[in-house]
Amino acid sequence: MSPHPVVSDRSHRPPSGLAATVALLWSALAFGPAASGRPAPVADEAGDGDREWSQWRGPDRDGISGETGLLQSWPEGGPRKVIDVGGLGAGYSSFAASGDRLFTQGAKNGSEWVIALDARTGVILWQTKNGPIYEDGRGDGPRGTPVIDGDRLFAMSGRGHLLSLELESGEVAWKVDLLDRFGARNISWGISESPLVVDGKVIVNPGGRGASIVALERDTGEVVWKSGSDRAGYSSPMLAEVGGVRQAIVFTHERVVGVALDGGEELWSYSKVANDTANVATPVVEGNLVFVSSDYGTGGALLRIGSDGRSVEEVYFTREMKNHHSSPVLVGGALYGFSSSILTALDFDTGEVLWRDRSVGKGSLIYGDGRLYLLSERGAVALAEATPAGYRELGRFQLPRGSLPSWSHPILHDGRLILRDQDRLYAFDVRGPTP
Repeated sequence: MSPHPVVSDRSHRPPSGLAATVALLWSALAFGPAASGRPAPVADEAGDGDREWSQWRGPDRDGISGETGLLQSWPEGGPRKVIDVGGLGAGYSSFAASGDRLFTQGAKNGSEWVIALDARTGVILWQTKNGPIYEDGRGDGPRGTPVIDGDRLFAMSGRGHLLSLELESGEVAWKVDLLDRFGARNISWGISESPLVVDGKVIVNPGGRGASIVALERDTGEVVWKSGSDRAGYSSPMLAEVGGVRQAIVFTHERVVGVALDGGEELWSYSKVANDTANVATPVVEGNLVFVSSDYGTGGALLRIGSDGRSVEEVYFTREMKNHHSSPVLVGGALYGFSSSILTALDFDTGEVLWRDRSVGKGSLIYGDGRLYLLSERGAVALAEATPAGYRELGRFQLPRGSLPSWSHPILHDGRLILRDQDRLYAFDVRGPTP
């Protein structure tokens, strides 16, 4: 395959006959478990509570859903819409989900709010104020997505106010103004990260001097440790364990850094993928491999953490995966992501471009049951096969266009594709037919 494929701008009709058969065989041979060592994600049953979309980018923060039995193609006009309601307010926060509840954030009436909704109807169940509204010319309100951890919900405002809430009632358990507490200043387009809750700690990147990355005690909000002095990025932390060392991988304003969960020791860092504008994409972690990328003319890098968990080496650097506000997904050895505005598939191990397509234009994506779910910042929604053989679109529809880009990322929960565009919540039934 050519290392520089032609970018497709055709109408996206599924291949048929021999072309489809060849594509499927190529995918199975080239990227099956024997060839790549990375089988496609093992799916759980739809609605499995242990694998719910409980935080930013899903149960493992990797953009991958374990639901099965989903539609493999969409009818003309898209799947059946089951919710279309307003009331969320302004903001780019996405959703966390558990059982029959959704959780997000929005700005209205001069304040930011953490909001719980009935996942079946979109009715607001409770909402808790989280400080004054963050205002910005590119869209007001919160950016981060809440995270569910047991009986608690954790949410970060655009001004860096971190709340710990009782999941059922929305009652505040504790709150911390991170910028004030750690002597930091807000970044150009507002604090945007979604906290990482792990090992009884809440990991955040306020960006203060001597407190760039901070661990707070989950139950009380007390400081456990502080690390570094980098300014905050727009990215969200990921978890890795290499050589018995559990670590948070954080993409700050200056670099990507590994920090020990036990004590906050800086283990390693890498700066080539950072730019001086906005580092947004969440790192992709598989074992001891980490892929990190940013836009603004920068690119992406695959890093290998040393066997002791305390060093790092560059496997490759590529200009072919420059993620802006979205983050890529890794499926069966292929990395799928929006490089600026072009949907791109890379061989994860080598960085070779497998294919590129204009698809829905610049957007975000998640994966579920063999398919990529694509959301354009202009409201187009598409379903595509997750295959290294090429772009194969299997359905498309259009959300109403707003005045701001659609930067709230999609989720899959209980057989529904759930989308947000500022004040409005949309849900679509994507369950397949009952056998």
